[in-house]
Amino acid sequence: MENKQKSGTKSSSWRQRELAFIAVYVVVFYTIVVRRSLQLSHDYYGKLYGLRPGWIAGRLSDVSDAQWRNFRGNLPILTVVFGIFTLIASVCRKSISLKAKGMSIVWLLISLIYLSYLHGACIIFVITIASANFLLVKIFGRTKCFAFMLWIFNLSFLICNRIYEGYRFSSFGERWAYLDNFRGTFRWHICFNFVVLRMISFGYDYHWAGQYNRVDQKKHIQRCDHCSSGKTCYLLLQERSVESDKFSFPIYLCYLVYAPLYIAGPIISFNAFATQLDSPQKIYSSREVVWYGFRWVFNLFLMELMSHFFYYNAFAISGVWKNLTPMDIFIIGYGVLNFMWLKFFLIWRYFRFWSLINGIVAPENMPKCINNCHNLESFWKNWHASFNKWLVRYVYIPLGGAQKKLLNIWVIFTFVAVWHDLEWKLLSWAWLTCIFFIPEMLVKSASTAFKVEGAFREFVFRELSAVAGAVTITCLMVANLVGFVIGPSGINWLISGFLQEKGLLTLGGLLISFYVGTKLMFHISDAQQRNRSR
Repeated sequence: MENKQKSGTKSSSWRQRELAFIAVYVVVFYTIVVRRSLQLSHDYYGKLYGLRPGWIAGRLSDVSDAQWRNFRGNLPILTVVFGIFTLIASVCRKSISLKAKGMSIVWLLISLIYLSYLHGACIIFVITIASANFLLVKIFGRTKCFAFMLWIFNLSFLICNRIYEGYRFSSFGERWAYLDNFRGTFRWHICFNFVVLRMISFGYDYHWAGQYNRVDQKKHIQRCDHCSSGKTCYLLLQERSVESDKFSFPIYLCYLVYAPLYIAGPIISFNAFATQLDSPQKIYSSREVVWYGFRWVFNLFLMELMSHFFYYNAFAISGVWKNLTPMDIFIIGYGVLNFMWLKFFLIWRYFRFWSLINGIVAPENMPKCINNCHNLESFWKNWHASFNKWLVRYVYIPLGGAQKKLLNIWVIFTFVAVWHDLEWKLLSWAWLTCIFFIPEMLVKSASTAFKVEGAFREFVFRELSAVAGAVTITCLMVANLVGFVIGPSGINWLISGFLQEKGLLTLGGLLISFYVGTKLMFHISDAQQRNRSR
C-alpha cells in the first residue's frame, strides 16, 4: 500500500514538472508561429488574392474564402430577418397556444417565404423532390426493401443535382424557360445536401417507429447530467419514437425547410425536431442562451483579428505556398486548418443560436477546439459533430456498427466526400483519412486488450500514446491539406519538399511539437476527469 502511495506521489510530482516544461514549450511554439505568420502576411500581401480594405489598424482583411465572405457580408440582414421570424413565431405560439401541428404550419409559411427569396422559382424543385420522398416513405416505409429504396432515391438526386447544376427549367420545355430568370440569390442544390440528410432521417425514423428502443433510458438518465436534473437531453429526444400523427406532411416539410437550420445546419433528427416543435426545449435557460450569444460575438471578434493579421486562406488559394520553405508551408497549413475551424464554428453556432431562441435544440458542432484532438476518431466526433451523430445513427449502425468498423469507414467517408461535392480531391481526402484511420483502430483495439498495471507500464503506455498522437495529427494535417488546399496533384510536391534536408528537419520539429501538444491534451483530459469525480 505504501509503495503504491509513493509511486503515485512520484508520478504526480513528475507530471507537474512535465506540465511546466510543456507550458514553456507551447508559449515558445506559438510565439514563433505568430511572428512568422505576421512576417509572411507582410511580405507577400501584394501577391495574394482576396484581400480587401479592413477596419482594424488600417490593415487589409482576408475575405478570400467565398463561404466566409458571403456569411460575413450578409450577417446584418440575416440577423434582422431571423429576428423578425422569431418575433412572429413567438407571438403566434403564445397568443394562440399552438402545438406541433400549428407551429409546423407557422414555421412552414415563414420558411417558404425565406426559401422563395433564397431560391426563387427553384423552390419548385425542393418541394417536388421532398414530396416524392414523403410518398416513398409512406408507401414503402414498413417493407423490408425500404432502406435500399430510400438510399437509392436520395443518392440519385444528390448526384444528379450536382451533375446538372440544379437543372434548368428550359430542359422541361420552352414554355418553362422564363423561370430560369428567377433562380434566387442562393443555389438551391447546395442547400439541398442538408435536405437529403433530413429526408433520410425522416424515412428511417418512420421505419423504426414503435420498434425496440436502443437506449436503456433508466441507465442513461442516471449517467446524464441533463436527464438526471429533470431535463431531457438530445440523445433521448432522438431515440424516443414520436406519435404517428407527427409523421404528417406539414411537420415533415417544416422539418426539411426550418429556416434557422436550413442553410447550414446543425443537423437534427426528425424525432428530436418533432418533439421540440410540440414542446419547446428546456435544456438551456434563457440566461444560458443569451450567454451563448455573447460568446459567439467574442469569437467573431477573434475571427476578425485573424483575418486582418494572418492571411492564411489567401496563401492557400493564391498558390504562393509553392514558393515557401517547408517550415512556412507547415505554418500556412496549420493556419488554414484553424481558420476553417473558426469559420465553421461561427457559421454553425450562429444558426444554432437562432434555433435555440425558437425552442429547438440541435446538436452542437465544434464542441471541442481543433487544437485539443489527438486522434482521428476524436477529431471527427468534434468537427461536424451533428453530422457525425447522423452518420452513426443512419449509416454506421445499420451497416453493422463496431463489428464491421474497418469496412464501414470506407463507405462512410466516401459518402461524406460525395455529399460535400463531386471532386476527386475530396475522394482523395476521404480515402487518405480511411488509410490513416486503420492503424489507429488496430492500436486502440490492442490497447483495450492490454491492461496497464504499475507506474512504469503506465509511463510507457502514455509515452507511446503521445507518439501515436503526434503521428496522427501529422496525418490529419496531410489529409486535410490534400482535400482542401493542394489537391491530389500536390501530394508528390508535398512529399518531395519534406524529403529534402530542410524538410526532414521541419518534419522532425513538427513531430516533436505535436508530441508535446498531445501530452498537453493528456493533462487537460486528466484535469477534466478530476473535476468530474469531485
